[in-house]
Amino acid sequence: MKVILVDDEQLALKYMEHQLRKVSQIEILGKFIDPFEAKRFVLETEADVVFLDIHLPEINGIELAEQLLQHKPQLNVVFVTAYDEYAIKAFELNALDYVLKPVQKERLEITLRRIQERMDGRKTQGEVEASSLQEGRLKIRMFQQFQIEASSTLHPVQIRWRTTKAQELFLHLLQHREQLVRKSVLVELLWPGYEPSRAYSQLYTAVYHIRKTLEPYSEYMHINSATDGYVLQLDNVDLDVETWEQFVGSVTTLDERTAAELEAVLDLYQGDYLQDYDYWWAESERYRFKSSWLRMATRMAEWHKGQGQLDKAIEMYQGICDRHPLEEDAHLALMKLYASLDKRALVLRQYRRLEEVLAAELNEPPSPSILQWYRDWSQTHQSPSQNSL
Repeated sequence: MKVILVDDEQLALKYMEHQLRKVSQIEILGKFIDPFEAKRFVLETEADVVFLDIHLPEINGIELAEQLLQHKPQLNVVFVTAYDEYAIKAFELNALDYVLKPVQKERLEITLRRIQERMDGRKTQGEVEASSLQEGRLKIRMFQQFQIEASSTLHPVQIRWRTTKAQELFLHLLQHREQLVRKSVLVELLWPGYEPSRAYSQLYTAVYHIRKTLEPYSEYMHINSATDGYVLQLDNVDLDVETWEQFVGSVTTLDERTAAELEAVLDLYQGDYLQDYDYWWAESERYRFKSSWLRMATRMAEWHKGQGQLDKAIEMYQGICDRHPLEEDAHLALMKLYASLDKRALVLRQYRRLEEVLAAELNEPPSPSILQWYRDWSQTHQSPSQNSL
């Protein structure tokens, strides 16, 4: 195991080297007091592990770690720190490797054994991922929930995030993919009210964890660090939301071909954008996608109606009413379709459904135009027997 040591105290470096040589067959490639010199050396060599003091001059140890992992995601980082209640709580919460000063032989044995197991497991996992992604592209779903799909696997790949903050940070970067997101914005978004140094340590820890979690997909997704922020870059990735927007933006007229394509694209919309996650910052995108789905679904329903495919038009409008129960125009369109087929009981049922949802959600009756249409229809079509239903 090839190791690099970084600490701002020469005595601490010598002590760590002494303890490491007692517990494992290792090769110490270098020892550094200057963190920036250490960074250059790490990036130029093939090290397995870096033991990194968290309290370094000029740069936070966790920030240095995430900079190293940007370029070397397979690198194992072990944080070394004197007792610091906040730091230890953060490390334990994120299940990162850390050892306390003065470093004990028994603790080092546990840490090195864990690293070796991780390295062995990573090799096996990499082989599995390589086979599952053999066709070279990755599919990502953002409608309803975040999922990764490889074309050669039967089931979506489940990402296990160690913390909810790491998950939220990743999804926020994914929403703003290929764009710089400033660290100050992320800190205010995810850790409002925290003292700045604590908030930034949480941010660096979360980025560290995301990079470790995304190791199997580093060919497709990687976080680049800038001076004041991060950019999530995607390569050879098909995003359902991008496929949706590209098609919706390109459709001008509907015919047999484009209608069939639109139906296939509508199937992508398995639920609202990040529907399973209660993130306020996703609301504007969620609303935008909901609105575009409503426009396209209504357009599809009207096209079916114009083609005389009333069953398909009814099915489409039913889907709209299920997903947007307050969309009165869809309810009215359904009632008119049922009326044209002389399905009186279904007209009555749809009207009552609209009444109930408006009363429950808005405490209001249907709009005057719908009330008038229903009264006119009732007077000319509804029989006394249906009145009693």
